Amino acid sequence: MSLTFTREFRVRHYECDAFGHLNNANYLRYMQEAAFDASAAAGYDPERYSEIGHHWLIRETDIEYLKPLKFGDRVNVKTWVIDFHNIHSRRAYEFIVLGSDEIAAKAVTDWVYINSDNGRLAKIPMELKVAFFPEGIPNEYPLRNPFPSAPPPPEGVFEMNLRVAWQDIDSAQHVNNAVYLNYIDECGMQVIAAHGWPVSRMLDEGFAILIRRHQIQYRHPAKLEDELRITTWASDIRRSTATRHYKIERKDDNQQIAFVHSKGVYVNLESGRPARFPETFLADFAPNLIL
Repeated sequence: MSLTFTREFRVRHYECDAFGHLNNANYLRYMQEAAFDASAAAGYDPERYSEIGHHWLIRETDIEYLKPLKFGDRVNVKTWVIDFHNIHSRRAYEFIVLGSDEIAAKAVTDWVYINSDNGRLAKIPMELKVAFFPEGIPNEYPLRNPFPSAPPPPEGVFEMNLRVAWQDIDSAQHVNNAVYLNYIDECGMQVIAAHGWPVSRMLDEGFAILIRRHQIQYRHPAKLEDELRITTWASDIRRSTATRHYKIERKDDNQQIAFVHSKGVYVNLESGRPARFPETFLADFAPNLIL
């Protein structure tokens, strides 16, 4: 059985978005902090990794937002290792609201083990695996699902450009994994405005599109002052949900940096419940949709 670690967080006001909810990117920051502390509790803190000359990088994240967290909420982030393979390891997370058994979010990250000297993928040593499975490493692990592919973009694919800023960079000297959600959040705001539905109009009409799930694949690191191009389009249109795809590339060499699938839910703000997309809304977005 894997070691299970729990860390408590209190949602701070500056971590919330304009709806008063914990910003989506901050869930990933909580997860990263909990993972670091869980690793330290197993005997592998940053100093230990520095001594052995290796570190971990996140390759994929899959998170489902089940209940909004708000300012002042206290939440336990429970985390444990799901599996170890040659160079990969998956870690699971649950966000449990204090005072209840209610799960506000759940997630899985896929980490890769890196040689710090040459930046190459490295084999995970048995000693490390045993530290996280002290009662014995399982003979079998749960199956992995491949990262989903997106349909080809339509003619009306939307494009946004940005430059990586200093505040986006973490101690590994590349864009932090959570920052990509800030990037696509801005791109999402721009694409709805470009099709005649800025968030101010949505609010005036009493609805919003809230994110239910993010699936992120980090393909190559982005670094300080990189010029990035983000393209986006939507597919899988249902009664009240749709999936928006984001492709992030470095402009000077077209290197793919990350890909994101973002499932959104059309919500009536008065009732707080999902509602049907209006026909006029879908018609305005038609050039950017795969129907």
